Amino acid sequence: MKIAYVSYQIQEKYTSTTVDEDKTLLEFLIGKGLSIERVIWNDPAADWKNYEVAIIKSPWDYHEHIAEFKQWLDHLEALNVKLLNPYERVRWNMDKHYLGEIADSGLAVIPSLFLEKGERLDLNALMAHFKTEKLIIKPCISAGAKNTYILTAQNLSGHEAEINGLLQEEAFVAQPFMPEIHDGEWSFLFFEGKYSHSLLKIPKDGDFRVQTYHGGSVNVQQGLDKHIKSAAAYVEQYAQGCLYARVDGLIVNGELNLMELELIEPYLFLDTHQEASENYYKALSANL
Repeated sequence: MKIAYVSYQIQEKYTSTTVDEDKTLLEFLIGKGLSIERVIWNDPAADWKNYEVAIIKSPWDYHEHIAEFKQWLDHLEALNVKLLNPYERVRWNMDKHYLGEIADSGLAVIPSLFLEKGERLDLNALMAHFKTEKLIIKPCISAGAKNTYILTAQNLSGHEAEINGLLQEEAFVAQPFMPEIHDGEWSFLFFEGKYSHSLLKIPKDGDFRVQTYHGGSVNVQQGLDKHIKSAAAYVEQYAQGCLYARVDGLIVNGELNLMELELIEPYLFLDTHQEASENYYKALSANL
């Protein structure tokens, strides 16, 4: 069985840490005897008929080429290539409107309100809705804090025209600024629905972005059992049949609140846990 290990045309702006997880995991899986090779998702020379299985590992630029990415998914599906994670979950997860569906189910989600394409920003109405004086807005299809703004009445004038221009092109999601972000954003990693490991990502002083390329730090920590159980509830309900899932959230009043359920191309932080790569391999084996 030949497996495509789906990646992207490397760009330094998407480098998450000093560890090349793509390289180390690929070498680990080859060492396990798998017939697997790295393939760039939008490489015109790639012949996807050669593969029976495709693992979406790191197409980190997909949101910048969303129409092409959707066509690529359609092409693979037409060829009957088994995709990990499944096609239906990938299509669902690429647009942050999914947060509304999860919230409607009763699971805890950071409060969200969607600004649809063509609408205009009304900061006063949003602040009244959330009962806050500070908001974060970001595109519904995005990654890595791209086009993410933190808005207050004081800085609105500097961003309003730009944001309204972007709203003519795509939908955004608005959320209240959560001060708990300064305590860190938790990530819980699951492989084939089974908990593997967790960590805490902390933004640098004066920032709210936890990505390492924005100055954030990764702290290896074992989450409390109650939070692991909470994270597992999102996976059980919305990531059935998925090779991997990363649950990102904040602890608000002692409870885990979802920020993102990452089912497409999350960094897996495999270097932070001794058994993580083996856990991934066992989950992959169950899908082959």
